[in-house]
Amino acid sequence: MSFLFPSQNVLHQSFSPLSPRTRVSPAVTKATPYQARPELYMAYSVVDDAKNKAQKLSAEAQQEFNKASQAAAPKQLELYTPTFYAAATFGGLLACGLTHTAVTPLDLVKCRRQVDSKLYKGNFQAWGLIFRQEGFRGIFTGWSPTFFGYSVQGAFKYGWYEYFKKTYSDLAGPENAYKYKTVLYLTASASAEFLADIALCPFEAVKVRMQTSMPPPYKGTIDGISKITAAEGLGGLYKGLYPLWGRQIPYTMMKFASFETIVEMIYDRLPGQKSDYGKGAQTAVSFTGGYLAGIACAIVSHPADVMVSKLNANRKAGEGFGAAVARNYRDIGFMGLWNGLPVRIVMIGTLTGLQWMIYDYFKMFMGFPTTGGSAPPEKK
Repeated sequence: MSFLFPSQNVLHQSFSPLSPRTRVSPAVTKATPYQARPELYMAYSVVDDAKNKAQKLSAEAQQEFNKASQAAAPKQLELYTPTFYAAATFGGLLACGLTHTAVTPLDLVKCRRQVDSKLYKGNFQAWGLIFRQEGFRGIFTGWSPTFFGYSVQGAFKYGWYEYFKKTYSDLAGPENAYKYKTVLYLTASASAEFLADIALCPFEAVKVRMQTSMPPPYKGTIDGISKITAAEGLGGLYKGLYPLWGRQIPYTMMKFASFETIVEMIYDRLPGQKSDYGKGAQTAVSFTGGYLAGIACAIVSHPADVMVSKLNANRKAGEGFGAAVARNYRDIGFMGLWNGLPVRIVMIGTLTGLQWMIYDYFKMFMGFPTTGGSAPPEKK
């Protein structure tokens, strides 16, 4: 049966690479209708290359867009750093300086009615008389010492408040600081206002004298300071410091403590967390809390505010503080301490609401969270 199988030599010749049988010449044949056309292969290759390049460029563009988005996204900066305190100081400067200057017409009428309750019957009647007698500029009498004084005061007040709040909180510890947070707000704000009023007092003296004397005795802030020091010495700028402390420290304690409490109550009643809301919603909460806090501030500090106006207007040279207060109280009585309260409620409510809105918006602009509504510390 061996004739049925090829021999070893035949297999070697048939499958060897050198064998002539394995060398097949490519036959040039014409493509049939059912065969692919080779001349179109190049077109398919160009299309695939273009698609690959487009996908690559799209991926690179997406990466660059992500990098740009991350760079432009607001970053939460670390609290209680020099940058944070600088932002709080400048935010307070903007918040208080701009808002107090904007309400100068209201403040002008309030001060004049505190000194002489029979001078005007109402705000609009007062502005009409002032405009006819002194022109539009007369309605903004005292804007210069108001702007400079309350800019400095706002910078000191908000900057020191954040500092004292952190310092007292660290001394008390996280749990006690949250448990007695109202006491913390009161002490921090009182400490901050004590220092802020020392900076405010000279400008307040010039402002009150310009607004309660007709015509105003000074051309502006520098002129007023120079004339007061020339006539009364440096003490003339600080004759209203004690009543200013009596007015501003309770006012600021109420302003900060009530604001923090009201804002916390608002966020507790809203769905979700504070961080779930955008800038617009958070600044709206700040304005609402500030306006409500301002109403309480106006009522608490108004008697001292009346006395500040009276002392700066008519305290005699060399007259003691207690004697001056007693003399003015005999003149106006208890009810006189509340002269101009409705005007001041409107003014201080709007003022305080705008101040907190500007301050918190500036903090967010700088990359810090708004004031109030903080979560309780985690229990270990």
